[in-house]
Amino acid sequence: MVKDTNILLVEDDTFLGNIYKTKFEMEGFKVTHVENGQDGFDTAKKKKPDLILLDILLPKMDGFVVLTKLKADSLTKEIPVILLTNLGQKDDVEKGLEMGAADYLIKAHFKPSETVAKVKKVLGI
Repeated sequence: MVKDTNILLVEDDTFLGNIYKTKFEMEGFKVTHVENGQDGFDTAKKKKPDLILLDILLPKMDGFVVLTKLKADSLTKEIPVILLTNLGQKDDVEKGLEMGAADYLIKAHFKPSETVAKVKKVLGI
């Protein structure tokens, strides 16, 4: 069930972040949007969301560093993380998945509605 499902969106592009936030809220999700990696990590520890959508190219701390810290922390290691980025090189995709990401979505290839569908799939709802 989507109601009461909390998503943490870590995206430095305010415009894009708002598009995703709006789309997820229309689907019934609760969304917290932060715009840098450090805030993403701190917010994940505080709120313990059901899933994290994580950009890779971020100010303060890049997404790979955030992912590493999340997976190393006992409070956050079980939270599924979907990398949402424009870095589409095979090496980046493989690196993200090897580091523990549940999935890897290239922004240019996925509409927000498809991203919602991926999130539901990962969460089993």
